[in-house]
Amino acid sequence: MTRSCVRTTLAALALALLPFSARAQDSGIEVGSKAPAASVETLDGKAADLSQVVGKGPVVMEFWATWCENCHELEPRIKAAQARYAGKVRFVSVAVSVNQSPERVKAYVAKHGIGGDHFYDRKGNATGAYDVPATSYVVVLDRAGKVVYTGVGGRQDLDAAIGKALK
Repeated sequence: MTRSCVRTTLAALALALLPFSARAQDSGIEVGSKAPAASVETLDGKAADLSQVVGKGPVVMEFWATWCENCHELEPRIKAAQARYAGKVRFVSVAVSVNQSPERVKAYVAKHGIGGDHFYDRKGNATGAYDVPATSYVVVLDRAGKVVYTGVGGRQDLDAAIGKALK
C-alpha cells in the first residue's frame, strides 16, 4: 500500500470519528485554487490525466471507493444531480486504490448505473494533488477550473455546490 493510500485511509477513519459539524475545510484542496493536473487511468487501464476534464465547463469530481458507506449514501444525490444537470455539468469519479481494483470499480459502476467519467487512481497521484482527506470527498470546479466547493460525507448539498459553479 502506498503512503498516499495509507494517508487517505487514516484520514477517512479520523474523519468518520468527528461529528459532522466539525468537518469544515481544514484539509483538502483550497477553495479558490486552480484544479491541478493528476495522472490517473481509465477503468480499462489507459493512461489519463484529470487536466483533460478541467476548464471545459463545470465539473463535479468525487473521490470514492466501492466499500465506502458515505459514498453509498451520497450515490443517490450524485445520480439525481447527473440527471438534473445533464449537458450542463460534467461528472467525474475518481476511485481510490485502497482495497480495490479497476475491475471491481468497473463492475460496481455497471451494476449501479453510475454515469459520468470514471478514473482509477492506482498510484495516489490524484488523491495527493487534490489533498483528499477521505473517500466521499467532492470537489466542484467552475468553468475555468477553479475550485468553488469541497465537502466530505453522504449528505452534501450538491445543488448548492453546483450552483456556485454555474454562476
